[in-house]
Amino acid sequence: MKVGIAGYGTIGQALAAKLQDCDLPLELVAINSRDAEKAQSEASSLKTVPQAVSINELVRQCDVIVDCAPTAAFEQIATETLTAGKVLVTVNGAALLQHPEIEGLAKDSGGRVVLATGALLGLDAVRAAALGTIYSVDMITRKPPTSLVKAEYVVKNAIDLTALDKPLKIFSGSASEGAAAFPANVNVAAALGLAGIGPDRTRLEIWADPALERNTHNIIVDADSARLELKIENVPTDENPGTGKITALSILAALRALVSPIHIGS
Repeated sequence: MKVGIAGYGTIGQALAAKLQDCDLPLELVAINSRDAEKAQSEASSLKTVPQAVSINELVRQCDVIVDCAPTAAFEQIATETLTAGKVLVTVNGAALLQHPEIEGLAKDSGGRVVLATGALLGLDAVRAAALGTIYSVDMITRKPPTSLVKAEYVVKNAIDLTALDKPLKIFSGSASEGAAAFPANVNVAAALGLAGIGPDRTRLEIWADPALERNTHNIIVDADSARLELKIENVPTDENPGTGKITALSILAALRALVSPIHIGS
């Protein structure tokens, strides 16, 4: 299966290296980036160097497009990929909420969207519970201030996180509202909303906590079939504190599911 990566930052580069080191029938063919020259230079250290190409050419050459780009680029990447009837793998749950028309486009074109959610545990159980009745879903995200200091919402509202000496709640609302306010920081909340009772009914709090070194998510799901209490602590990458190391692995796991004869999980 020929794979193309759109967006060659922290996640894209980590995924490229892992693709070339794994034994799966997946071939990294090409990459796409806003700065093609820089991306080509950064990819030069790979065992087999992919070519930096336009998004149109990326879609033409590949069977699967992996979206690792900023949220602002999602609409174009998704539209190009799905119009061609191909598979889009993304971690950008927030962008999916902002562009609900993508589902219809995938259906009409025969394309498919796979939301990689390895940064959040328990979604198999949440999806199962959603086939019955879920009464409530609550999520509390706590991150080190360095993971949030550049967030659009924090900058826009002039929230000073540089000298915190105790936890500060910076947001409370629905997952939908959180995805709009923090498009690059709450993809896990968007994924939870899509898997469960919907992003409008999924409640979200975001805290900046100077005592933490990891991005932490606590989730409580109350349903007629089960009560779920979930917690995950994601180790941030050295390159970008807002991105967990597990994110690239999550995408690789999603790609593995596309080619493996046995798929574990619902």
